[in-house]
Amino acid sequence: MKQPLRILTWHVHGSYLWYLSHVPHEIVMPIREGRPEGYGGRLPGFAWPDNLSEVPAEAVKDMQFDAVLTQSHRNWTIDRHEILSAEQLRLPRLHLEHDPPLMHPTEERHPVDDPGALLVHVTAFNELMWDSGRTPTRVIEHGVTVPDDAVWTGERPRGITVVNDLPTRGRRIGADVFQRARDAVPLDLLGMGSTAMGGLGQVPLADLPYRLADYRFFFNPIRYTSLGLAVCEAMMAGLPIVGLATTEMSSAVENGVSGWVDTREHVLHDHMRRLIADPAEARMLSQGAARIARQRFGIDRFVADWCDALAEVTGIRPIERMAAHA
Repeated sequence: MKQPLRILTWHVHGSYLWYLSHVPHEIVMPIREGRPEGYGGRLPGFAWPDNLSEVPAEAVKDMQFDAVLTQSHRNWTIDRHEILSAEQLRLPRLHLEHDPPLMHPTEERHPVDDPGALLVHVTAFNELMWDSGRTPTRVIEHGVTVPDDAVWTGERPRGITVVNDLPTRGRRIGADVFQRARDAVPLDLLGMGSTAMGGLGQVPLADLPYRLADYRFFFNPIRYTSLGLAVCEAMMAGLPIVGLATTEMSSAVENGVSGWVDTREHVLHDHMRRLIADPAEARMLSQGAARIARQRFGIDRFVADWCDALAEVTGIRPIERMAAHA
């Protein structure tokens, strides 16, 4: 039996953490009283697997790990220094960057400035835009999975958008883009805080593919962010994707094959109207979206990429670690 690595990380993005927990390694998360940001551990809403455990933050110094994975700028600059010992700070280290540069799209220097660390970006666009300096980088694109019986039907002649806290996150996340689209076409909204905009509320991750399956298309209104997991999940379930041709969306969606992307909102409104009026076109795009998602965003590829990255930074592959500890 192969011996898994033990990785310390923080709870930063729940959905991503759930997919990350598919790796065949042990993942340990620090927790604090009141479950503040980064220290939430196994928060409700997810079917956390057994290889994902939590430990009081004050106990971390007395534990052994093979690598440390930070997932936010606070994790890197503050949290790890507060809870790790001097020896643990020298462990193999990775930093997972979830976002593109937010202060300036081309000139912002990444806070991880460490030639001994590995900076993992979730999209090629993010890697291109961040100034990563002397820190080695790698791209690990999202990997998602949806149940086999969550199959697109498109029978509901409406679009669906899934964004958390859309009303409060400003122009970058595209509340105004969504509102103009909803004024033009039948469009529903799911996600935390969505009821403030007349949306349908939050849906657990396990239920989301089933809620999406009968919508005609998925609309992504976000101007500037990493490729959303909700987009990948919708594609995997077979929804045609409509969205802004910005960031990684411009390469993830192929016009006329898996959906439509453009920077002209009125053009996107026209595409959405046509998809509502033409179920045959929607079905053709659905097949393309599902095919591309399986090829590009499959969970097996994602797990393999993370196993390679962990083996690179630790110098230990699971089979080698087993032999070393025999």
